[in-house]
Amino acid sequence: MKNLKRQWKFIVVLIAGAVGLISQFALHSKSLFSIGNLQFPVHAIIIDIIGILMAISLLLEIFHDWKTGRYGVDILAVIAVVSTILIGDVWAEWMILVMMTGGETLEDYATGQANKELRALLDKTPRIANKLVDGKITEVKVDDLQVGDTVLIKPGQQVPVDGQIVKGTSSFDQSSLTGESVPVTKNPGDDLMSGSVNGDVAVEMKVTKAAKDSEYQSIVALVKSSQAQPAKFVKMADRYAIPFTVISLIIGGVAWAVSGDATRFAEVMVVASPCPLLIAAPVALVSGMSSMSAHHIIVKSGPTLEKLARAKTFAFDKTGTLTENQLIVDQVVTDDKSFDQKELQSLAASVEQQSSHVIASSLVKATDKDLIHPVTNLKETTAQGVEGDIDGKHVKVGKLSFVAPDYEKLNVTSTAVYVSVDGKFAGYITLKDKMRPESPETIARLRRQGAEDIMMLTGDHKQVAEKVAKEAGITDVRSELLPSQKIQAIKDVPKDLRPVVMTGDGVNDAPSLTAADVGIAMGAKGATAASESADAVIMVNDISKVNDAVAISKHTMKVANIDVLTAIGVVIIIELIAFTGVIPAFWGAILQEVVDMITISLGLLAKTKPSDKQFGLEEK
Repeated sequence: MKNLKRQWKFIVVLIAGAVGLISQFALHSKSLFSIGNLQFPVHAIIIDIIGILMAISLLLEIFHDWKTGRYGVDILAVIAVVSTILIGDVWAEWMILVMMTGGETLEDYATGQANKELRALLDKTPRIANKLVDGKITEVKVDDLQVGDTVLIKPGQQVPVDGQIVKGTSSFDQSSLTGESVPVTKNPGDDLMSGSVNGDVAVEMKVTKAAKDSEYQSIVALVKSSQAQPAKFVKMADRYAIPFTVISLIIGGVAWAVSGDATRFAEVMVVASPCPLLIAAPVALVSGMSSMSAHHIIVKSGPTLEKLARAKTFAFDKTGTLTENQLIVDQVVTDDKSFDQKELQSLAASVEQQSSHVIASSLVKATDKDLIHPVTNLKETTAQGVEGDIDGKHVKVGKLSFVAPDYEKLNVTSTAVYVSVDGKFAGYITLKDKMRPESPETIARLRRQGAEDIMMLTGDHKQVAEKVAKEAGITDVRSELLPSQKIQAIKDVPKDLRPVVMTGDGVNDAPSLTAADVGIAMGAKGATAASESADAVIMVNDISKVNDAVAISKHTMKVANIDVLTAIGVVIIIELIAFTGVIPAFWGAILQEVVDMITISLGLLAKTKPSDKQFGLEEK
């Protein structure tokens, strides 16, 4: 609404100018009344009324800002408007109003103020549950479920609320909640989190938490909470507000005192209008955001660029962010000398070829097609494994307790499948998350770009997390974290290591993206919930775009700072010229437009390519 109000101010000022031009130069309207030497024709009355209303509106905003401890350059705009009203220079007044409202409109466009709505996240929130009453299924609203109710969860359905399995065994995909890349088998007595997705077998669950207290719904609440308390951000021009305002008032005051003419003060105030300062940073930010877009990065607001440029800590989710959320074969370990690694993998993949389980499909995909043989008497035991006959051999693949129940327990920390042939344990195959090929270089480049701390936040197991982190080049690893613990890890980052940038892709990352100073979502594969919660979205499946985002932000802020300082320098020089009285108020306003053009031209340089150092391609 505030942005819409500012846009209407700009439109009203433009309309008033058009009406004024027609009134003065087409209709040659005469003065309706006069006060002293000042004449008030229709166009002057219209513009003066708008000028007074704008000045009052801006003053109210200034007083509100002062109460919150923020001091901006806007007071100079008010002084300039009032000064031109008092000396009767209508068109100089109108030019100032155009610059003032136009600068606000441009700033709103630059900062984007995108509403971080959670439509996608809310749409996926479970709403209907299959409640079991006397053995019959009754569809009820999730919010109406009570602790102790029994719910049937069909294959492929989301778990509606937190609960505990009372009947049935199935695997559950918890990746959107915990980041675990492999579905987890749940048996009677095991806890289920709302939002996890059931596999191939229907199970019955006893409700242990009401909807408002369940895991998935708490994620939605966490994101809403983070959005309700946005971080305060100081506009770049405001940093120079007090010294620039003081210098301008001193020059104007001395000009008045020396000349004895209040018009001289007004002339200085017109050229001292802060519009170039207000335009400089937004134009650079618009250019930077445009450059981001060209690199397939959508930035939702201007302040994001400044925070990215100053970022000291980078946090990454593991699954789907540093890794590709795809399992690959890590090790093939044989226990029987009659089988080599190639043959063991061939037997396992052949038996698994018809299974829909993620481990099975990953194993088959990682095995040469020529090594996959026909299988007869295929049988799958839910949540245990698969067995079948290959060339006269009976092969079982799955959990150790399934393939070789009497075999001694092995200390295997990775995701693994075990294999037995004709009832004899033959070995096992471990799988790991497939690292994005660009992840290690991305981390190395971030350090060259000035990152002081890089950490991985994941819900996956410690051993798996540490293996991935080592491969990526990350030493600060936080594993087995729930969404709330990820948020706490971000909040615990000390002030001297902020801003914090968090990059993730899943529903479980949405709260931590909003809790970070800058949240970046990997949105290429439709991670809508994370994208809606993020400040920036990478639209391609390439994590090195984080490096591009940092480089473009650093370049943009460098250009913006140079632009602001140039604008200040040029304006002060013009103020000193106006001090002599050689620049009438109207021409001073025109000169301000020239300065605006210079400012805009400099700001557009943010679209140029950043240096290799800014990209982290060479040492700082």
